[in-house]
Amino acid sequence: MWTGGALFVGSLTATVYVYAIGWSATRFGRPTVWPALAANIAWFLAFALHHSLFARERVKRWVARHVPDRLLRSVYVWIASLLWFAVVAAWQPLGGLVFEQSAAAARTAHAAVQIAGLLLIAASVATIDALELAGIRVGSQPAGLQARGPYRLVRHPLYLGWMLAVFGAATMTFDRLVFAGLTTTYLIVAIPWEERSLERTFGDEYERYKRRVRWKMIPFVY
Repeated sequence: MWTGGALFVGSLTATVYVYAIGWSATRFGRPTVWPALAANIAWFLAFALHHSLFARERVKRWVARHVPDRLLRSVYVWIASLLWFAVVAAWQPLGGLVFEQSAAAARTAHAAVQIAGLLLIAASVATIDALELAGIRVGSQPAGLQARGPYRLVRHPLYLGWMLAVFGAATMTFDRLVFAGLTTTYLIVAIPWEERSLERTFGDEYERYKRRVRWKMIPFVY
């Protein structure tokens, strides 16, 4: 469990490093970006496919027959973290500059957006238990729906925080934009599936929560 949690943290750390440092370059001397773009999308789809498969009840039941209950979350974290490492490590550089803010005020505003996103992610993870998310602590069935803190703003504040962090760069290279677009699109597509699972788990309690917190991910938009 702890090694799986370390792998989970390591994959996120690698992502931050590559996003902040590796994808800051605007020129790589590549004759064309299309083969690299296709490869990056293929790796990301492999990661997304794993999430989609594990979300299916039939797959969950099959895994539960072969893995002890206390290790179910850890096995999921191990596979997801390794696949995410593969996405980051195998990423083919695209190069190119979409836009760059040079004014100090504009760069400060972009930094504020990214910091707000990171703080929202931290607050969301703290609400749902970081150790359980990383597969280290096996939680029991919750007595009720946890809808505190940032979950009063939108139903998926973790996803909103991610979107702010990855789209908020003052220097938006093509690599950063493609990564932000791929990951955010996946989160938006995954929300209906996740909410159906929450409805099965919490029933009327989640229906009341949906009526109380109207927006799924982006206030006043979605």
